[in-house]
Amino acid sequence: MSSSLVETVDIKAPVGVTWALWSDVTQWPKFLSHVRRVDAMDERRFSWQLSLPGADKSFVAELTEVVPQDRIAWKTIEGVHHAGVVTFHRLDDTSSRVALQIEYDPTGFVEHLGALTNLDSALADYDLGEFRKLAESTASGDGPRGL
Repeated sequence: MSSSLVETVDIKAPVGVTWALWSDVTQWPKFLSHVRRVDAMDERRFSWQLSLPGADKSFVAELTEVVPQDRIAWKTIEGVHHAGVVTFHRLDDTSSRVALQIEYDPTGFVEHLGALTNLDSALADYDLGEFRKLAESTASGDGPRGL
């Protein structure tokens, strides 16, 4: 049984800021609460280490589409099975919307329970909230430099 989730967040930061943060793998553990580490293997493949309730997971994901300031899509090629896309939408000069869509195959009791109870969506919503905080502080000049 495959599961999916779709979550969006509106951010008081321009698309250029939200894109720059999300496209920088070194930033991911700052806003993805379950991500412990992401290492670039080359320009298209990344090794992930996750710490989820009841299980630690690792997998390799490959970028399948990158359109600057528009979308980043990926699929796993080793380990757990999932695929996703994050899209960036300009609302105005100082605001954007980020939408996250993930398709995955839950394995084990905890993951099936998370899918059935929408805990996975709640976690994605929390992570997007953390991303919003990071993007808004970056846009206001209080966040990471170099963006």
